Amino acid sequence: MPIMNVFLVEGRTDEQKAKLIAALTDAAIESIGAPRETVRVLITELPNTQFGIGGKTAKELGR
Repeated sequence: MPIMNVFLVEGRTDEQKAKLIAALTDAAIESIGAPRETVRVLITELPNTQFGIGGKTAKELGR
């Protein structure tokens, strides 16, 4: 059973997250032959003050 854990900065819509889940599920099916019903995708959203890029928070970088 493939389990994919995705970390994102908060701000995506429910529709965007649903599309991401669908695309990652399709990728697991196509690349490793996983049965659709066994694929799990977990999304963890982080505040932009708790996500660092190059030594700065995403908030500092305007993200």
